[in-house]
Amino acid sequence: MAVRIRLTRVGATKQPSYRVVVADGRNARDGRSLDTIGHYNPRTDPVDVRIDAEKATKWLSQGAQPSDTVARLFRQAGILPDAK
Repeated sequence: MAVRIRLTRVGATKQPSYRVVVADGRNARDGRSLDTIGHYNPRTDPVDVRIDAEKATKWLSQGAQPSDTVARLFRQAGILPDAK
């Protein structure tokens, strides 16, 4: 089972906000998830990103792979080291 950390879309039409979830990579984007570890709202100024760093590190240590967008958010939050 390939576990991914990715975004799932919530919110009204044309007003998206996202949850950062841990899910099986084979599930649909808004399908069943194993755990919710934060949320991301790109529509606010400044952008609202709240991630439970403890849960995120736990899932990363167990082999969960973040999506590209989630990896960028983790780097901004200081959870992942900067890629050089």
